[in-house]
Amino acid sequence: MPALPHLLPHTLLHPFFYFTSFVRGVHPLDYKYFDSKVIKCKDGSNSFTKDRFNDDFCDCVDGTDEPGTSACPRGKFYCRNLGSRPHFLFSSRVNDHICDCCDGSDEFDGVTYCPNTCIMGGNIEYKTEIHQASNIILKKESKSYGRFQNIKDLKVLTLLQLITLLLGALYLFYRRAKSKKCRNHL
Repeated sequence: MPALPHLLPHTLLHPFFYFTSFVRGVHPLDYKYFDSKVIKCKDGSNSFTKDRFNDDFCDCVDGTDEPGTSACPRGKFYCRNLGSRPHFLFSSRVNDHICDCCDGSDEFDGVTYCPNTCIMGGNIEYKTEIHQASNIILKKESKSYGRFQNIKDLKVLTLLQLITLLLGALYLFYRRAKSKKCRNHL
């Protein structure tokens, strides 16, 4: 193995180190499935080599080979959303200039900047006319976390906003007191 001084030693020992460079959109439990020279489509319709994985050309009817691109209409993209709730979305939402994953992992082409909002309540879903129909379909296919999870998310977001407002008000109060003190010395 060639020496790579810019990488930490523990990353070199990771079994999927070389594979993770093109594992975008894949659930971590599926890494082993894609870690072979020839990979079968999950529906059994075809097989493909690693170099055709996420190459922006749909080789599998079910989209197995293109989770990280929008090439396959039936493909699914996995949003890791570290600090929030992970979820799947249709691969057609990848690089569509709308931030669907709160970690911004679905918009990696450099055209759209997506800040990581996972810790700040970014997993609260928003609705747009374009994505409303596919959200309904995805909800039927994925596990529902219920209303309690959404209420908890809203509480956390509200708390973070209140803390931000309080800190802003304290800063303004401090600046005003400092300004008055400077005026009194003149």
